[in-house]
Amino acid sequence: MSRRDTSSGYLAVGLLFAVVGVVCFSLRPIIIKLAYAYVVDPVTLLALRMLFSVPFFVATALWVRGRGEQRPLERRDIAAIIGLGLLSYYVASFLDFLGLQYISAGLGRLLQFIYPTVVVLLSALLLGKRPTAREVLALVLTYFGLVLVFWHAIGGAQLNLWLGASLVFASATCYAIYLVAGSEVISRVGSVRFTAYAMTVASIACIVQFFLLRPLSALDLPAAVYGLSIAMAVGSTVIPGFLIAEALRRIGPNRVSIIGALGPVTAILLGYVGLDEIMTPLQIAGAALVLIGVVTISLKSQAPKSP
Repeated sequence: MSRRDTSSGYLAVGLLFAVVGVVCFSLRPIIIKLAYAYVVDPVTLLALRMLFSVPFFVATALWVRGRGEQRPLERRDIAAIIGLGLLSYYVASFLDFLGLQYISAGLGRLLQFIYPTVVVLLSALLLGKRPTAREVLALVLTYFGLVLVFWHAIGGAQLNLWLGASLVFASATCYAIYLVAGSEVISRVGSVRFTAYAMTVASIACIVQFFLLRPLSALDLPAAVYGLSIAMAVGSTVIPGFLIAEALRRIGPNRVSIIGALGPVTAILLGYVGLDEIMTPLQIAGAALVLIGVVTISLKSQAPKSP
């Protein structure tokens, strides 16, 4: 690592990018809930989000292609980009939007945050990778924390809560599958090119879905919905995506993983302040266990490398 890379200013900028990126990402469920107050449906809202964000990803894809520094895509890479893009950025996003109709923004973000634990479980089931003792402990903490979060609903008839939680958990599972299946593809294709292409594919799918399921009159919405959609597309999709990518380059995945715990905390606090969402002390304790478990499982044990 160069002298510039280890300077305090260089690392401080990386930390700042990570914090701002995580906070921006955590705004998405808040914006979705605010938009739902105007009686917009998930199909339309997701299409608007993708419509306003896709120009940035198309521009990025063209920029990467114009540089000509990477090898041409093979057919298997194209198929993988389409499949994984649809799974992670279309199906997972749609399930998240559906689930947030029924649960709070804070709980939704907390459930999305547990995807690293699902990655460990899928790796054990599908790839035969035995979890370490630390990973097992982290899994126990995470899922015991979820039991506490949803304790008030266990044995009850709160069907909407269970439906919303199931949809968001399914969204997190889709994203975990994408991470398990896509790591090799991303290493071949490159993360920036993969993300730009995959997001473009997913955006097209979301827009096509709208035209198949909704009439054009569904776009007759208050100006506030369009403003929220633009804010979600730019401020909670495009900008944090680039900020987190640069933060990973500057400070590494371990520090970014720790800072990622700010996401659910921010969503819970903003949900309390802006949406009047309330969590009981038991739920707060459970959320804390989830955060500890996920951060523990996200950190990789590795000896520091010499510069």
